[in-house]
Amino acid sequence: MKPILYIMKNISFLFFFFFSMLSFGQANTGYAVADAKMAAIPENATTSTQAIANYINANFKTETDKIRAVFYWTASNITYDIPGMNAVNFNETVQQKIVKTLKTKKGVCIHYASVFNDLSQKVGIQSYIIEGYTKQNGKVSNLAHAWVAAKVDRKWYVFDPTWGSGYVKNGRFSKKLNSYYFKTDPSTIIASHIPFDYLWQFSNYPITNNEFYEGKTQINKTKKYFDFEKEIAKHNSLSEAEKLAAAAERIEKNGIKNAMILERYEGKKKQLAYLQYNSNIEKLNEIVNEMNEAVVLLNDFIHYRNNTFKPALPDIEISDMIDAPRAKLAKCQDAIYKVGSVGNENAANVASIKKSISKALAQAEEHARFVDNYLSNSKIVRKTMFYKVSQFRVR
Repeated sequence: MKPILYIMKNISFLFFFFFSMLSFGQANTGYAVADAKMAAIPENATTSTQAIANYINANFKTETDKIRAVFYWTASNITYDIPGMNAVNFNETVQQKIVKTLKTKKGVCIHYASVFNDLSQKVGIQSYIIEGYTKQNGKVSNLAHAWVAAKVDRKWYVFDPTWGSGYVKNGRFSKKLNSYYFKTDPSTIIASHIPFDYLWQFSNYPITNNEFYEGKTQINKTKKYFDFEKEIAKHNSLSEAEKLAAAAERIEKNGIKNAMILERYEGKKKQLAYLQYNSNIEKLNEIVNEMNEAVVLLNDFIHYRNNTFKPALPDIEISDMIDAPRAKLAKCQDAIYKVGSVGNENAANVASIKKSISKALAQAEEHARFVDNYLSNSKIVRKTMFYKVSQFRVR
């Protein structure tokens, strides 16, 4: 029997991450003790986020102190990479971004956010990277941005380690720790930072993109109540494809106000299509696996039949020998017509698989009829029923 080869995944997708200019602000000295302790971290404890997290866990006990340590280290040790604004590598994985940032101590907003988020999770604090866009001095930026939200002492706060690390003026970055962007209340920072997906506003009455543009960021309880805590819990239980579909729906619902939102919306849809494509390929390969298993069982039966059912087996076992491949093939035939798109490049393979399943099932049904007839006759008649049959070949 010639084996059917797996259909290979033949698709690539770029995961889009964005960046923004930095804001001005003043540093808050209310965390001087924690900052000083974090500033004393040994150089050999900064080679990885795990090493940094180990230092934080060993030196800080409360969630507030731990998240402050995360913020201080990220904002103090990463320099905003102005040339990198126009040279973002969209092919990098999150882990590659983190490794590169720790090595160079440079990055744009997604690098700050990725390091911060990874550290937060490694010190035991629930957090998420948030993607959206911003407003400064009443003007909406035309560059998308990334920041972080973390749940500290059972309450959600927003952290922007990029804007908290300093500011850009006249094309140059000046480092200056700004604690305004540390542990900021979501209802406050919404005036300058709006997520693409309103789930991450952490508000029971999220604002729309139009309202953000118009500066209408105050809580409006005349709106329909949105239980964001319940929705986040639901989000965490979803598959990756389900998360993407839900996010795309929320983004669209909140209004495609600008090119950044449209790009994010289309990006979610592309990611979803990519995942669905791969899922369909995996389903198809599972069907191919089961079909090949069924063909092996069918040929085992054919070999046994050509040996005139010798050595002798109980009737029920003979019946089971053909029922097993027949059931598998019937399952395959049902499943293959439920597989979604696998691309035009795989159309010929799918057609060939469908044809092979149909032919194998037809042969299995023919053998099942022979067995039914065989078992319904006496032992004397059974001896006269045999004739040579060919094994099934997958083409």
